Amino acid sequence: MPQINELHQYLNQSVTLHGWVQTIRNQKHMQFLILRDRSGMVQVVLEKASNPALAEQVETLTRESAVTLTGTVAENPGVKLGGIEIYLTDMIVESLAAAPLPLDPAGERPGPEHRLDWRHLDLRRPENLLLFQVQTTTERAMREFWYREGFIEIHTPKLMGTASESGAELFELPYFNTTAYLAQSPQFYKQMAISSGFDRVFEIAPVFRADPSFTSRHTTEFTSVDVEIAWIESHEDVMACEAQWLRHILEVVQTRHGEEIHEQFGVEIIVPECPFPRITMAEALEQLAAVGYEAPPEKAGDLDPQGERLLGEWVHQKYGHEFVFLTDWPIAVRPFYHMRFEETPHLTKSFDLLWKGLEITTGAQREHRLDRLETQAKEKNSTWKPWHFT
Repeated sequence: MPQINELHQYLNQSVTLHGWVQTIRNQKHMQFLILRDRSGMVQVVLEKASNPALAEQVETLTRESAVTLTGTVAENPGVKLGGIEIYLTDMIVESLAAAPLPLDPAGERPGPEHRLDWRHLDLRRPENLLLFQVQTTTERAMREFWYREGFIEIHTPKLMGTASESGAELFELPYFNTTAYLAQSPQFYKQMAISSGFDRVFEIAPVFRADPSFTSRHTTEFTSVDVEIAWIESHEDVMACEAQWLRHILEVVQTRHGEEIHEQFGVEIIVPECPFPRITMAEALEQLAAVGYEAPPEKAGDLDPQGERLLGEWVHQKYGHEFVFLTDWPIAVRPFYHMRFEETPHLTKSFDLLWKGLEITTGAQREHRLDRLETQAKEKNSTWKPWHFT
């Protein structure tokens, strides 16, 4: 059964379509419907005198009703929706929508609370559908790159017996006769896979963090994209891999959805050049100080959202690039398992990636030497207990 965007292949043929009634125009001698499915919209036409019973059925339709239509595909250059229309021959009303609608997908956008109350109708808006289509394309492009580069996909447990990172952001829940925690990260399992000789692994999965923040930057449940790579020379290898990965993703998204993204959101998808610009954390703070920025006390050695935005603007002006790797973070704001520079042991071989002034990824070269891990863990937390493994 074809989708609406495939109808050009069926000119002068009878087709059956499933979809939603977007618009109804009932004239003296003719009836017009706009049918919408996930691929687009098409005009449907019925001459009343040709089938009075069907015309009467169309009279009862309401907007956003779910219908199955059968008709003949015809070319009509005067029709704005792709230059084709369907001459209706049969219709089944699968579900008749209430009138008036509690939320009109084609009308004014109401407030967020009302939209959430009627989310299934709100998601019928073209811009919301596009978000999920772009997400699907993005995840597919991610996997295409990883498969090409020899990565293995893993699926890790989301109920854990202990914290996967720090213990400050844990969701605790009863688990039979004991306590379990929702996974904050697949970190432990990624490292186990590397120790098992998988070499390159990835996971796209939900993670949970009891972060008492009410901003768009921190959520209690989100989809995390995690990657682990063995046998690297430095964090430069990780950054190079990530830049090529993101270039591939944006190239695929731009090809498939670029025009529609611009139409719906006014945003141009720019495929970035590699390598991405790099700036050390110390250099970033110097540059920001030059324009009068000072990080709040709780962000010493780090950047807050305003600092990230300013840095993104400076990078775009200087390099004409939307991305920048912020490298060489101090040990005071990085976990104990990040490898340190031999010549500057107060700095870690780590990075954040900013896109248009927003942090989107964090990465590093992990410290793999047990004696150094033990020393660095003790420095971070006096209550740390050693791991025992071979």
